[in-house]
Amino acid sequence: MMTMHALNRLIDLALEEDIGTGDITTETLIPADAEGDAALIAKEDLVLAGIPVAQAVFRRLDPTITFPEQLADGTSVTPGTCVLKVHGRLQSLLTGERTALNFLQRLSGIATHVRRYLEAMPATAIRLVDTRKTTPGWRALEKYAVRTGGAANHRMSLSDGILIKDNHVAICGGIRAALEKARQTAPHTLKLEIEVATPAEAQEAAEAGADIIMLDNMAPETIREAVHRIDGRALVEVSGGVNRNNIAALAASGVDIVSVGALTHSAVAVDISMTILNAS
Repeated sequence: MMTMHALNRLIDLALEEDIGTGDITTETLIPADAEGDAALIAKEDLVLAGIPVAQAVFRRLDPTITFPEQLADGTSVTPGTCVLKVHGRLQSLLTGERTALNFLQRLSGIATHVRRYLEAMPATAIRLVDTRKTTPGWRALEKYAVRTGGAANHRMSLSDGILIKDNHVAICGGIRAALEKARQTAPHTLKLEIEVATPAEAQEAAEAGADIIMLDNMAPETIREAVHRIDGRALVEVSGGVNRNNIAALAASGVDIVSVGALTHSAVAVDISMTILNAS
C-alpha cells in the first residue's frame, strides 16, 4: 500500500487540518477517562477498502485503542454491516471519527467503483487498469483501493516506464523518431509504450517497434481498424472516454488493456458512519 512512515505523515496532515488546536466540543463534554466502544457501519452496498488506514488514524491519536472486530479489505458488504469495531477512550474515538471515515469512505468508494466497472466488462482476459489521475498525496492509497476492487495499476510514477505521449511525439518530430530515440537511450529492460490517435499512427508505431500502443479516444469501430493494422505486433491499450456504458464494447474490440482515469478521479465516497455503542 505505502510505507508506514508515509502513511503516518499523510494521517498527521489530515488530523492537523481537522483538529486544529483541539477538539473543543469533545474536550468540553466528555471526561478524559471515559471509555467505550464504537462501530463503523456501512450504510449502502459497497466494497471495503481502507480498514488498516482507519485503524492507523485511531492509533495515531491513541496507541491504546483496540479493534475487537473488523472485516477484511475487499469484502463486499450490505447496509447495516459493522465493518470495524473500535474500543478505547471516547475522546480519542470522537476526535478521530471524521478523519478515519474520510479515508475509509474515499478508498471504499474507489474499490466499489472499480468493482462496478469490472461487472460491466465481458468475462475475458482483458486487463482493467487505472491512471495517474489521482488525488495529490493519495496516489499509493488510491491505487491500493483500485487493486482491492479487482483492477490493476498502470504506472505508479513517471519513473515506472516509458509512455510517449502526443507532446513528446511533437517535440521529437514524429512517432518513429520518438521511438527510435527512446530505444537508443532507455534501459533495454523497459518496454516502450506510445499513444496514438488514428489507425494510421497505430500502424506506424507497430512498424517502428513499439511494445505497447495506446489508442486514445477512439470509437469501437476505429479501434478494431487500429487493432487490425497493428496485427499482433504489440499489446494494445485503449484509453480516453471510457465509462461503464461503453466499456463492454471497447473491451470487445480486440484490445488487451483498458485504462480508465475515472476509476479514481470520478469515484464517489460511499456512506459509512460511526456509532457509539456504549460508554463508561
